[in-house]
Amino acid sequence: MTEGEGPDDASVVRRDRFSGGPARGFLSSLAADERIFQADLAVDRAHVVMLAEQGIIEFDVAGEILAALEEVEAAGHGALPDGEDVHEAIETAVVDHIGPDGGKMHTARSRNDEVAACIRHRLREDLLDAAEGTVALREALVEVAEEHVDTVMPGYTHLQPAQPTTLAHFLLSYESAVARDTARLLDAYDRTNRSPLGAAAFAGTPFDIDRERTAALLGFDGIVENSMDASAGRDFLAEATSALATHAVTLSGLAEDLVIFANKGFVDLADDYSSTSSIMPQKVNPDTLELVRAVAGDAVGDLTGLLTTLKGLPRAYNRDLQRATPHAWETVDAVSEATAVAAGAVATADWPVETLAAEAGAGFSTATGVADALAMAGVPFRTAHEVLAEAAERAGGETPDVATLDEVAADVLGDSLFEYVDRADVEAVLDPGESVTSRDSVGGPAPEAVARQLDAAEERRAADSAAIAERRDALDKAASTLEAEVAGYV
Repeated sequence: MTEGEGPDDASVVRRDRFSGGPARGFLSSLAADERIFQADLAVDRAHVVMLAEQGIIEFDVAGEILAALEEVEAAGHGALPDGEDVHEAIETAVVDHIGPDGGKMHTARSRNDEVAACIRHRLREDLLDAAEGTVALREALVEVAEEHVDTVMPGYTHLQPAQPTTLAHFLLSYESAVARDTARLLDAYDRTNRSPLGAAAFAGTPFDIDRERTAALLGFDGIVENSMDASAGRDFLAEATSALATHAVTLSGLAEDLVIFANKGFVDLADDYSSTSSIMPQKVNPDTLELVRAVAGDAVGDLTGLLTTLKGLPRAYNRDLQRATPHAWETVDAVSEATAVAAGAVATADWPVETLAAEAGAGFSTATGVADALAMAGVPFRTAHEVLAEAAERAGGETPDVATLDEVAADVLGDSLFEYVDRADVEAVLDPGESVTSRDSVGGPAPEAVARQLDAAEERRAADSAAIAERRDALDKAASTLEAEVAGYV
């Protein structure tokens, strides 16, 4: 994926002087470029149509080039001649088909702006696929949450029993995080979907080209105006990979929770998302989720590799960039697959409601509820905190009975607990279900609060689905327009 300025002899790009030696294979990215083969053909077609419209190349020559590109496409990437990259190989194939006039397809451009356009053209599709995957995961989270609005479960901080919550509240916490991941992917798409074509090597071109026309034919939302920035810039790659890595970290958290819950008997994963031991037949292992968790490390590593490659590069084009792009491809593939697996695991899991409810009050997780009741009665919260801490200690970390709470209150406050709160209220807040119901602040786990969160999640998901569909529709319309324009020549 490099700039080339040689005459058409040994290849369409390199002179004999630069055509041999062991470094040729090291320089080549042709095999890896299969991913952008279709993108390159689209970019070539749009560029040739624009050249003909601007009178830079003849109508008949444009028709011959476009017909040759159809033959190249039909033959496939595997039939391309050897070359440093897919761009050179396609151009060589066109020249082989129609002769020297095939080289006119490269008029007014460089492989620098060409490859930047091809990467953006393909990456935007990958980003939409990834965003669609996050929406599907959110749908799975919401659907399960809707079934478990009243399913009480233990909540943890520092992996220690903390406060009761509900399964719906837990799942919606991940839906909110994944929704932000969707937004980041769509933001990355919008900055990726700008055309660098026409920048040439980096200093533009003297030909009377129409950059906006090629951008429109390829479905780009506009151009990257500064020609040096257009050819050299790869921050869109960094942003896309960062958004994917951030989503991978979200997935890793979800996977970690489900692995721990499986260990505690809080969730039963479907067999499709589990495996057994090769030696211990009784085992059911959450292997797929462990791999989802591992993908985050790969994604962070690829992001680090990409940023490290970019960090010391001078303007404008440097061959290092050939090593930058694979980090994005590897990340989008791995993270998209992990997203689908996580969604499937959530959608098909079984949640033992009775087991979750039985554990919801473990470790005196309702202590905060009693402290809140005392605070509402006018006791300073720190004093109430002291009462409940002492009560927990006397009960050995388990839930103390009402009599113990009253004794501690008398010691700390100098009065009976029931001078501040009714016995019935204390008994209520000691119950995990009642504790959850009382926590009805915005975003809380109470059923009414969760119902509002479910409505908001559905609205967000519908809006994001529409945004993705709108972007796909724009790309499809541009592809149809380009196809129609090409048909006018061939």
